[in-house]
Amino acid sequence: MGDADGVARCLEAAVGERFVRDELAALVSEAVHPWVAHDGLRLFGMNPVTGAVSFGFLHDFSPDLVQAQLFDAYLGEDPFSPADITRQPKPVGLFDGNHRSTPGHRSVLSTLAASGAGCEARLLLRNGQGLWGLLALIRESGSRPFDQDDAARLARLSPLLIALLRGYAAAGSPPRGAHLPAGVAIVGADHRIRSLTPEARAWMGEISPARGLAPEWMPHVSMLEISLAARRHLIDPGAPRPVACSPTAFLGRRVAVHAQPLDEDGKGDVAVVFQEATGALLLPTFAAWHGLTARESLVLQHLYSGSAPKQIARGIQVSLHTVNTHVKAVFRKTGVSGRDELLAALDS
Repeated sequence: MGDADGVARCLEAAVGERFVRDELAALVSEAVHPWVAHDGLRLFGMNPVTGAVSFGFLHDFSPDLVQAQLFDAYLGEDPFSPADITRQPKPVGLFDGNHRSTPGHRSVLSTLAASGAGCEARLLLRNGQGLWGLLALIRESGSRPFDQDDAARLARLSPLLIALLRGYAAAGSPPRGAHLPAGVAIVGADHRIRSLTPEARAWMGEISPARGLAPEWMPHVSMLEISLAARRHLIDPGAPRPVACSPTAFLGRRVAVHAQPLDEDGKGDVAVVFQEATGALLLPTFAAWHGLTARESLVLQHLYSGSAPKQIARGIQVSLHTVNTHVKAVFRKTGVSGRDELLAALDS
């Protein structure tokens, strides 16, 4: 068994690095394995503002299993469903034959068994600022089930993994190519793409695995995720809003994806909109990724709208000195030297 310091050193060294395909998951798996042994890993980063999954990585974890788990999560009885995930009293969930036999638990086990896995451990990556992602580990059928000692060790990794995901999302890298106009895809009741506007075809080309950044499994799984999220949100407003925002490091450009059912019961077609995540659309997520406080986020909004420091001070009813302190903090946390560079980072 490894030690926590060794895991910490490995993960801390990776913060801010750029990873393509599923390299990040491979690194995390290598670091975590001596601490909590496993046969497969998935690591998903979430939009901390909406709770929607925005980027993800797999290592020895079947994309077919991910797709099956998505159906369980949004349409089934998965106890870690998007609607219930924030209500979980503990950050770690264990799924194997030795634990609870609730319908949701049995559903998870059935899905795992169909893929040859015997048990799963899931770690919610959350802190006082929100939900940042999910780490899932699986062991093959016949392996020792995850136990409470494994759960305790996993829980200790949460701050490290949150820092890794935030560093990945906030890493500054110029977007690839000119901005694309918004595009619309229609996903049918069978969860398959029925039609694409020409603009959406251009977007699908951008996120094609052939471009070298997107994993092979990503386009189909992401489309399924956002359309299922839209159906779930329609019938359960407590579930996360279907608004994802992936960072530049993931696809070479910041991508905002929003989905909305086209009927009243969510059982028909779903419209999925792709567009550049820039400007006002990006502000809340950008602030969260860079660890801005609520007041700093408010100052960021005023800076983006063009307000001068004196106007900001009057608008939020604080002193000019306080505003300048917040502005300096915004510049420091976002890695820019001034307003022009900040606006360029938001609009690029």
